[in-house]
Amino acid sequence: MMLCGSLELAAQSDRQLIRQGNKLYHQQNFAKAEVEYQKALAKNPRNTQAMYNLGCALMQQQKDSAAVQQLENAGKTETSKLRKAMVYHNIGVICQKHQMYGEAIDAYKESLRNNPSDNETRYNLELCKRQQKKQNQNKNDGGQNDDKNQQDKKEDKKQNNDKDKNKDQQKQQPKEQMSKENAEQLLNAAMQEEKATQQRLKKAMQHPQKRQLQKNW
Repeated sequence: MMLCGSLELAAQSDRQLIRQGNKLYHQQNFAKAEVEYQKALAKNPRNTQAMYNLGCALMQQQKDSAAVQQLENAGKTETSKLRKAMVYHNIGVICQKHQMYGEAIDAYKESLRNNPSDNETRYNLELCKRQQKKQNQNKNDGGQNDDKNQQDKKEDKKQNNDKDKNKDQQKQQPKEQMSKENAEQLLNAAMQEEKATQQRLKKAMQHPQKRQLQKNW
């Protein structure tokens, strides 16, 4: 959970701007609240309340990178341990949201150093540790899966090569069959030619006899 809200106002010159920003924040008008907090910081750049509240407004707008920057500035400047604990709690929430578990764990630990009695932060810390452990296991499993995928690819390549080899053999078989068919066709043609030749010879033998008979008549 996020610990957002207005903190005790310190700088008199910034009071009205931060109060107006808090009013807009509670109305969930986070963009306008952001503007008011920025105005407060323009008057007093070291106003940690304005830094923290601005960070919360940015978080609500999903501007997480800018929010972390403002919260870190507040954490470095703030002297109150309770306020510092709130700052680092929210940094942990943002990091955990983006699965940056190592950074989140560090932020939660820093929060607990400043407020050891915060059970909510302690719960988030333990949850984050479990999530980090699961993330590391998934990475290790992913590496093993990559090795398995490489082995599977090798097996698939070998099988594909065997299939290609079989296809080549199958392609060669029709060629052999075609050769046999051609041989049979040639043989049949030769037999037909021989038969025709024999018939011509037979006729040729008959024709002289006829001519001889006619000539003699």
